[in-house]
Amino acid sequence: MTDAQARGKTSDPLGVVFSDLDGVIWRTHSAIEGSVEAVGRLQAAGWRVVFVTNNGSATPAEQEAKLASLGIKAAGDVITSAMAATLLVEPGERALVCAGPGVLEAMRNRGVEVLDVHDVLKDEVRSRVGEAPDVDVVVVGFHKSFGFDTLRIGTECMLKGARLVGTNYDATYPTAEGAWPGGGSMLAAFAYAGSQRPIVAGKPFEPMAQLARRLVPRVEGRTEVMVGDRPATDGVFATALGVPYAQVWTGVLAPCSGPVDGVRFDMTGENFAEIAGRLLGN
Repeated sequence: MTDAQARGKTSDPLGVVFSDLDGVIWRTHSAIEGSVEAVGRLQAAGWRVVFVTNNGSATPAEQEAKLASLGIKAAGDVITSAMAATLLVEPGERALVCAGPGVLEAMRNRGVEVLDVHDVLKDEVRSRVGEAPDVDVVVVGFHKSFGFDTLRIGTECMLKGARLVGTNYDATYPTAEGAWPGGGSMLAAFAYAGSQRPIVAGKPFEPMAQLARRLVPRVEGRTEVMVGDRPATDGVFATALGVPYAQVWTGVLAPCSGPVDGVRFDMTGENFAEIAGRLLGN
């Protein structure tokens, strides 16, 4: 059981909002206008807000602390793609992790024998061409240190028989300065080099939906909604959860009527605050 599951709320909320973080609640280090106050209004009205993010680079504790620094209470209510990726790796397996601290922590908490690719590259023997370690799985997520040597080590491991797991397949990552290459872009390089079709954990795939429903079991008749900025991930994830999808325009997509990527919008809003206002009837 993950920390988030262990700390899950026991009282029944009036309604539940599943929300993306990047491009919906914040951009990089800055809150999007109105989002902090909107989360507070929902919580004060008896709603539960659960943050479901494909950014697995940071640990859940770091995500919760960042939300708290903005004024959002989120203890036990953050689910990351790193947490979802642990459902695809068995305890006792050996994993080469080409990702950030959040993935390293999640895998270790799962009981996986973790080899950080950065440690492998510092090893004079294992970093040599043809000397990559024997592992069961290569786990790839967003990491700013992505480069030729990390890709080379991961490729060697896959060619020796390791399977490929990705935390997410997002092509880009929205920031205040513009779009950065996302974890999916890095995963694509590993998949192509290793001639593998990766198994992906984050939104919109089943591992993330499974974690969300462990944390928030479905209650018949209760209002639930998924708020996101990326239809191909957030919108399809809403379908996986069996809830309506609310599209906001503060992230990667310009305003439109849809459908986009085959996803129809049950609700749209300029930002998270507008969606919250509609849910609260004001």
